[in-house]
Amino acid sequence: MSLLERSVGVSAGYRHVYKRIQPAPCLEAGEAMLKWYDLAPAEDPVPPDVRELARAAVRVGVEDGTLELAGEVGFAILHRCGDDFYFLLVSTWRNENELWETVWAKDGDDDPDFRPWPAEGTHRPTFCVWELGVVWHEQGAWSRYLRSRRDEGALLAYLGSSSRAMV
Repeated sequence: MSLLERSVGVSAGYRHVYKRIQPAPCLEAGEAMLKWYDLAPAEDPVPPDVRELARAAVRVGVEDGTLELAGEVGFAILHRCGDDFYFLLVSTWRNENELWETVWAKDGDDDPDFRPWPAEGTHRPTFCVWELGVVWHEQGAWSRYLRSRRDEGALLAYLGSSSRAMV
């Protein structure tokens, strides 16, 4: 058996599609400031009501302590996966150069709100190939901030930098 046959893990029927990264206004949640990205197929974008539900979930999570952000900056990705499943990935920069993440999800109309996504085992998922398009942009933007004077202007430049792409 070849390496390709035994280890790649891509089923023969899988067809990879493009998705659009669409920035939205920053979200202030408590003392945290998050850049916002919707990620979805171009022909099936994130509905505005789902985006507002996700943004409200982040605000409430910070207020009630479910989401532990304290004066941090970072970004959130609302990823439409299929017809009605959504991941909400909240990432903040900590310890100068580390990206920390909280993952929530909403699974269809029967799931009324976003909730923490359980991660089991020692080898866990992180970002999918589409989400990495946002992460790549954010890595560069944060690195530019870290190399700057790190004053208010530099922070505003970071917060104003966003990606629009098909990935």
